[in-house]
Amino acid sequence: MYFLSKELYFPPVDEASIEGVLAIGGDLSVERLQLAYRSGIFPWFNEDEPILWWSPPERMVVVPSIYKVSKSIRNLLNQNKFKVTFNQNFRDVILGCQQIDRPGQDGTWLSDDFVESYTKLHEMGIAKSVEVLQNDDLVGGLYGVDLGHIFCGESMFSKVPNASKIAFVTLINFLKENNYKLLDCQVHNDHLEKLGAFEVSRDIFMRVLKS
Repeated sequence: MYFLSKELYFPPVDEASIEGVLAIGGDLSVERLQLAYRSGIFPWFNEDEPILWWSPPERMVVVPSIYKVSKSIRNLLNQNKFKVTFNQNFRDVILGCQQIDRPGQDGTWLSDDFVESYTKLHEMGIAKSVEVLQNDDLVGGLYGVDLGHIFCGESMFSKVPNASKIAFVTLINFLKENNYKLLDCQVHNDHLEKLGAFEVSRDIFMRVLKS
């Protein structure tokens, strides 16, 4: 594992551990975050731990061009129970992701420093959000880092049933319409798999990233 200094540098991703940890330390400056995402790396760590930088051997992704929306989600969209906006309320979305109670998880990896750094990325036009509203209240959403051909999803939340699913599918439709190659969901979890994401090798992900 590589220990980062103040220098803006990451080792090659194939030097990551079996679990996918590539480096430790450094900071969450916007310059380092931009270098990380352009290099196929993302930060993921608990609030009381040093910063860990990951490039896992398997990457959870969605290919927007071939994504099929499930019948149940299509029905939800057609019911017009929610209003969806794009990149209109980034800070409240990332705070929603930080503050939502997640069963089975002790705390959150979204520290206050994390929130501030990604908010700065948003102000630079790099980090973006999808907001889901019901009766003008923010009830769900997601945010991530936009690389132009890949959208790196970071986190999503839902205060009412299905709000995050609506945000997820709305984002995929946007990515499909704008010819994005991948939605990067980072690491496997059952919820993402049920939504239609699947794993590809790091080598395949990196080829698409560098294309």
